[in-house]
Amino acid sequence: MALPKYTEPHYRIWHYTYLFICSCVFFFLIAPLFVIFPLSFNAEEFLVITDGMKRLDPDAFSLRWYKDMVYGTKNPWGLAAKNSFFIAIFATIGAVILGTVAALGLSSRYMPYKGIIMATLISPMIVPLIISGVAIFFFMAKAGLAATHTGIVIAHIILGTPFVVITVTATLSGFDHSVTRAAASLGSNPVNTFMKITLPLILPGVISGALFAFVTSFDEVVIVLFLAGLDNTTIPIQMWTGLREQLSPTILSVATCLILLSTLVLVAAELLRRRSERIRGINR
Repeated sequence: MALPKYTEPHYRIWHYTYLFICSCVFFFLIAPLFVIFPLSFNAEEFLVITDGMKRLDPDAFSLRWYKDMVYGTKNPWGLAAKNSFFIAIFATIGAVILGTVAALGLSSRYMPYKGIIMATLISPMIVPLIISGVAIFFFMAKAGLAATHTGIVIAHIILGTPFVVITVTATLSGFDHSVTRAAASLGSNPVNTFMKITLPLILPGVISGALFAFVTSFDEVVIVLFLAGLDNTTIPIQMWTGLREQLSPTILSVATCLILLSTLVLVAAELLRRRSERIRGINR
C-alpha cells in the first residue's frame, strides 16, 4: 500500500526502514530453502552445488532422486509416506471432532472455569515435546498400544486438538448466536441447528484447524520416535534415519515435497481466514 503524498519525511523514512527490516527477517527465515531446492535436483551423489549447476548446465540437473524417492530399492519412502498419510488423516479427523466440540463448549456463556479448561486444552502446545513423548509412551505401553498405528494416531490427536480449539474458538468469537436462537424458536433441534446453521458459518475455522492438525501430525518426529516400530515408520522418521545412517540427496527431494505441501497448507489457511472474515463482515 503506497503512502499518501502528504506523509511527513520522517514517517516515510521509518516506513521504508520497517519494510527493509521485515524483508531481511523474511530472507533470513527462508534462506535455507534456497539451498535445499537446487540440491534436490543435483545429478551427483554429493550434497554440494557443483560447477555445472552454477553454470546452469542441463546435464548437472536430474530427477533421479525424485525417482528414487518413488521407485527406489525396497522403497522405504513408499511405506513411510503411506504410514504418514494414514496416521495424519485419522489424527486430523479425531482432532477436528474433539476440538470443535470443545470450542463449542467454551463459547457457551454457561461454561464455568473457561480459563482453566482452555489452558488445559492447549497445554500440549506449551509442554516440551520430549516430556509429552515420555508421558505418552508410558501410557501407551501400559495400554498395549505402543508400536501400533492406533497409539500413534491417539498421540497425534492430542497434539492436533489444540490447533482446532484455537481456530474454531477464534471463529466463534464473532458468531451471532441470535440465529441459533431463532432456529430453536422455529422448532429446530440442536443437531439440525448445528449441521445447517452453526457448522456452515464456522467451517472456515474448522478447516483451518484441520489443516494445522494435519501438518502437525505429518511432520511429527519426537512422539513417533517413542512409539513407532518397524512397521510404523513415517516420513520424518525415515528422514531422521537417513541423516544418521546414509546421507542421500533423496532426503532433500522429500524435504522439497514437504516444503511445498506446507506452503499449500498455509496458503489454504490464509484464504480460509479471509473468507471467514468476509462471512462475519470484518472485511468487505
